[in-house]
Amino acid sequence: MNIPTIAAKSVPFINTQQMIEVDRAMIEEYRISLMQMMENAGRNLAHLVRERFFDGDPRGKTAVILAGTGGNGGGALVCARRLHNYGAEIRVAISKSTSNFTPTAAHQLGILQQMGIPIAIGEVIGDEADLIIDGLIGYSLHGDPRGAAGELIRWANAHPAPILALDTPSGLDAASGIVYEPVIRAMATMTLALPKKGMWTNPNSYQTAVSQIGELYLADISVPPALYANPALGLSVGHIFATSDIVRLQ
Repeated sequence: MNIPTIAAKSVPFINTQQMIEVDRAMIEEYRISLMQMMENAGRNLAHLVRERFFDGDPRGKTAVILAGTGGNGGGALVCARRLHNYGAEIRVAISKSTSNFTPTAAHQLGILQQMGIPIAIGEVIGDEADLIIDGLIGYSLHGDPRGAAGELIRWANAHPAPILALDTPSGLDAASGIVYEPVIRAMATMTLALPKKGMWTNPNSYQTAVSQIGELYLADISVPPALYANPALGLSVGHIFATSDIVRLQ
């Protein structure tokens, strides 16, 4: 997969309310389900892992997936399934018990359980990893990550393996640019649909946020460009993904 590069200034950056509106319109107006969006996110994340971190071949490589209970975790679990299917060794650590998972994320977790992939609550089984994938906390972050999520972030940062974050590094408020403690220090971040305002445009946090995000990639989850033009959003978005489902922003 050839990942093209586009100028960050050519793409709108959105805030939390706009993110919520995109999700609402996708589900209620366009009938594109959360399950479909989750599958698109996880598939693209697995493709990025294969090309950027595993030299085009995941066989013999080990990935540790850190997953929260909502949509961000669900996307990471889809990625775990696909990497397993590609031949990678997969271990999963979830931040809470399965009873706390949203229905769509629980569905993805159930598939991994059926596949026999090792899953632990609040800890990582073993220490070997060629890559750590952060899917703990998405844009629902409110304050410092606590409990098992905080401990898993600390474990990831202390490990020598590179970290790839899904949508936003856990502990970074992607809309405001506020960096909480602890926060994932990612080598790369694959954000979804459109980049978030706190990742690039907040003049008070730009340098700090970029140091947490690393390389910034943008992935398609099948949002129709017409949705962005709706009065609730009023955004002009071109055909960003015309040549690739993933682009790099610079």
